Amino acid sequence: MAGVASVGLVCPVKLTQKPLFSPSLTRPNFSSSSIKMTVSLDQNKKTFTLQKSQQAFEAAKELMPGGVNSPVRAFKSVGGQPIVIDRVKGSHMWDIDGNEYIDYVGSWGPAIIGHADDEVLKALAETMKKGTSFGAPCLLENVLAEMVISAVPNPFLVKAGSGVATLGLPDSPGVPKAATYDTLTSPYNDIQTVTSLFEEHKGEIAAVILEPVVGNSGFITPTVDFLNALRKITKENDTLLIFDEVMTGFRLSYGGAQEYFGITPDLTTLGKIIGGGLPVGAYGGRREIMEMVAPAGPMYQAGTLSGNPLAMTAGIHTLKRLKEAGNYEYLDKITSELINGILEAGKNAGHAMCGGYISGMFGFFFTEGPVYNFDDAKKSDTTKFAKFYRGMLEEGVYFAPSQFEAGFTSLTHSSEDIQRTIAAADKVLRQL
Repeated sequence: MAGVASVGLVCPVKLTQKPLFSPSLTRPNFSSSSIKMTVSLDQNKKTFTLQKSQQAFEAAKELMPGGVNSPVRAFKSVGGQPIVIDRVKGSHMWDIDGNEYIDYVGSWGPAIIGHADDEVLKALAETMKKGTSFGAPCLLENVLAEMVISAVPNPFLVKAGSGVATLGLPDSPGVPKAATYDTLTSPYNDIQTVTSLFEEHKGEIAAVILEPVVGNSGFITPTVDFLNALRKITKENDTLLIFDEVMTGFRLSYGGAQEYFGITPDLTTLGKIIGGGLPVGAYGGRREIMEMVAPAGPMYQAGTLSGNPLAMTAGIHTLKRLKEAGNYEYLDKITSELINGILEAGKNAGHAMCGGYISGMFGFFFTEGPVYNFDDAKKSDTTKFAKFYRGMLEEGVYFAPSQFEAGFTSLTHSSEDIQRTIAAADKVLRQL
C-alpha cells in the first residue's frame, strides 16, 4: 500500500430525537466579533463577578501564550472573560470568584460519572501511597486493558500512554506541507466523495480515519448508511478503518460508537473516560496489527508516563461504575430532556435552532439545519451563540465556550439541574 493516505472526515450532527441518525446541525458564522461580558448580575441573590478570574487571566497571559493551555479556554469565539476554576464536584463547578455553575463540559468529556467521585478519590489516595509514577509495568495496566478489551465487540489489543498526539489540519499554521502531502480529506457524511477518492487513488489509500460521531465541529451524527458504506469500501480496498473514539468511547455506550452503531473498525483511539479524569490515551485494534508495535514488532512506540498507576486507577473505577445497569439509560433520559427543552425554548423565542444527542453527548446550533457536515455547521449564527453562551454563564450554566464543541452530561446531573438549565435557556433566549 503506497503512502499513508487517511481520509479525514469532518463532522455530522444529530437532531432532537435519539432515533437513528437524523443529522441536524447549525451553521456558524465565523465573524466572532469581540463582545464584552457584563460582570454584574443577580445569580442566586449574589452578585456575579469575574474580577478574580480577570486578574488571574491577565497574570497568566504574561506566563503562557494567550494565557491558557488550550486555545478554546481563552473564550475567543464567545467573547468576554475566561473563568478560572477553583473546584468541582458532581455536576457542578465553582470559579475563584465563588460563582457556581451547572457543568456541561465535564472536563471535555472524561467526567461521565461526575467530578471528584468519592470512590475514585478514595482509590487514588490508596494508589498514591505506593507512588505516583513507576516508569515500569504495573498490575493496574492489565486490569484496565482487560476492561477495555472486554467492552469492544472484536478481538482487540490495547496500548496505553499518558497522552494523545495532536494532528494539525492541513491549513493549520506551522504544519509543513510535506506533513499533509499524503493526506486526503472528505466532508463527513459524503460517501460519494470518499468513493471518488478511492477511485482516483486506487491502491494508495492506507487508512480512513474519522470520529464516528463528530464532537469537534459541534455535535454531528452519521447518516444511516455512512459508516456502513465506509466499512464496505475499506474492506473492498484492503484499507484500514480507524475510529477516533477519544470522545465517544464509553460515552455513547459501554462499547463506544462501534457497539452503538454495530460497525467494527480495524483500529480505535481512546482517551478521556478511560483515564477517569487523569491524562491518558490509548489505541488498539486487531491482533495482527497491534503485534507490529514494539516490543512485539518493529514499530517503536514509548512514553515516560505510559500506564501511569494513578490514571489506571481512576480509569478502572470509572469503568466499573459505568458497567452498572441502567447508567446509559439514565444518561439518555436526562440528555433527551435537556436538548429537547433547549430546542423548545429556542422555538418559543423565535430562534432557528437544531440539535440532537446520543446518550450523554449532545449539541445544538443556531440554524434551521439539518447539519450533516462542517460546511453545514458553519451556517450557524455564532454571534447569537456567543450572546447565548454569556447569558447562560451569568445564569450559572457552563457550556463549552465554542459553537463547535459537543456538550456532555454525567450520572450526577439531576432532574433539578436539567430543569434549571432549561429555565435559564428560556430566559436568555427570550432576551436575545
